[in-house]
Amino acid sequence: MLDRMHIRRGWLALMLCLCWLGAAEAADPIFGGARPLGARAGADAGAGPSLFAGVQEGGFFAPLPDRGTGAVRASPRRGWTTEAVYSEWIRGLIAEAEAGAAGYDAVVLSARVKPPSRPTEMTIGEIYQWIEDTPGQNHAIGRYQFIPVTLRRLVDHIGAPPETRFSPEVQDTLADQLLREAGLAELLAGTMPRKTFMNRLATIWAGLPTSSGKSHYHGHAGNKATMSWSHFEAEMAKFFPE
Repeated sequence: MLDRMHIRRGWLALMLCLCWLGAAEAADPIFGGARPLGARAGADAGAGPSLFAGVQEGGFFAPLPDRGTGAVRASPRRGWTTEAVYSEWIRGLIAEAEAGAAGYDAVVLSARVKPPSRPTEMTIGEIYQWIEDTPGQNHAIGRYQFIPVTLRRLVDHIGAPPETRFSPEVQDTLADQLLREAGLAELLAGTMPRKTFMNRLATIWAGLPTSSGKSHYHGHAGNKATMSWSHFEAEMAKFFPE
């Protein structure tokens, strides 16, 4: 009886082993079992960049270059290829020239009658109403100092209803459209010179300088560049070397 039990257990162990090997080979005929983690990463990378991949994979959450050292760790052609990553950084540079410490709640200083609430707490419809109720003054608003005609055009473009809150996310979305219109995709593709793109940005945001060192709108309604061309160029060159 004991010998038969040992024989049965032996056969059972052998059958389980064979079944496990067969399943492993069917799951992965190349590796004959579970793939190593490195192999999985390579296969996934071949199907496209991962959302949470690092810089080498061109992922959406790839870290930005180290601005503290001034060194460029990768060029737009070889790394950080996601347009959103560059847009986020360029928006910060624009905000430095346009909004100052007020950020997303910035309102042009020359506006005699300010909005009834912080811009980020207002809906787009309420901002339109503020503009209509206060004629004869400047109405640039938000982190990117949208003027009424531009604000309306961009809102219509993205299809945002009047009840949409003028949140930081909405403001960023509107600004991203302006970056596309300025030629961000061409800059990233290497088909537009950095200087050309910078001058185009300066035609959109009065606080940015043109290559002449002055605002594109210098002297118009009191506009002037709030940063120097050398600073603007040095910051852009860190991310877009030529």
